[in-house]
Amino acid sequence: MGFLDISHVTKSYGSVQVLHEVDISVQEGEFLVLVGPSGCGKSTLLNMIAGLEAISSGDISIKNRVINDVHPSKRNIAMVFQSYALYPNMTVGQNMTFGLEMHGVPKPERDRALADVARLLQITPLLDRRPGQLSGGQRQRVAMGRALVRNPDVFLFDEPLSNLDAKLRVDMRTEIKKLHQNLKTTIVYVTHDQIEAMTLSTRIAVMNKGYVQQLGTPKDIYDTPANLFVATFMGSPAMNIMAAKVVAQNGVPHAEITDADGATRHLRFSQANLADWVGRDVLLGIRPEAITDPEGADRKSANIQPFANRVTVTEPAGSDTFVTMTLGGRDAIARMRADASVAPGEVFDFAINMEKAVVFDPVSEARIPA
Repeated sequence: MGFLDISHVTKSYGSVQVLHEVDISVQEGEFLVLVGPSGCGKSTLLNMIAGLEAISSGDISIKNRVINDVHPSKRNIAMVFQSYALYPNMTVGQNMTFGLEMHGVPKPERDRALADVARLLQITPLLDRRPGQLSGGQRQRVAMGRALVRNPDVFLFDEPLSNLDAKLRVDMRTEIKKLHQNLKTTIVYVTHDQIEAMTLSTRIAVMNKGYVQQLGTPKDIYDTPANLFVATFMGSPAMNIMAAKVVAQNGVPHAEITDADGATRHLRFSQANLADWVGRDVLLGIRPEAITDPEGADRKSANIQPFANRVTVTEPAGSDTFVTMTLGGRDAIARMRADASVAPGEVFDFAINMEKAVVFDPVSEARIPA
């Protein structure tokens, strides 16, 4: 049993089922991120934990107490919304302690909690201002502070950074990460931004069409995606997916693919369990950073495959250069060092780290396990 258990939970609106048998167990102090495209069910699940949406079937429990029918105010959960939801006629301090006041917490205790949280979030000078006098980042800190003063069992974040500009979003992401590390709080965080999911979480639940596609650590999700959806949704740029056929050379499985000029080429697999797939079509997945120049290749890998191919586009991006070519009839992106000398139209000597390659069944779209 976990600290927060979501067991066989479904949600239907009439005949339309939007969540299908969700099973997630969250340990105390864990930072779980629910990530997926719009309409995948992640915010619905968060609202069910908060008690803002009714559960169609299944159970949600906190500390072994089923809370399906417990009123939201009695669940000891704090929620930080995308819109901040601050009272414009109250000061920052009043906004942060309003919930405590409504629960009958004595004023000296409210004042102590406010001072501690304001110091933690570095917003003490703002306590007498009103929300309209604050920047977006400051309002987000106040919304977080309002949740923190209550010392809840579980914090729920519903896309809290989506209204911020890019730089402020990065800064606030760091603040939330530091906050979790310092307080060891239990957090369930919803976002459609896979970078937020990767950087903040201790575990990620990738959702699509009401199903949990994969639940695991950021490394698990990134390196061994359960299926094609997870592989292409997580990662920026996304994993390269190309058509290939498994062939045997000297008894060793190879991926047979076509290059930019349509020539057939072979790449030796590191996976040892593909003998049953010889002669069959597969989808080959390779992350952009596993395709680079020979000098930039992973020195620890035992399976770096040389691959000369024609370059179509180069995109300098400061610390990296992204290079587009054609593999298996599709565009594929390589991540090069910033000073890599490569130009569109030329044939370049790439190095492909086949230890990082993953293989998918083109019918079921599930990853073929190593």
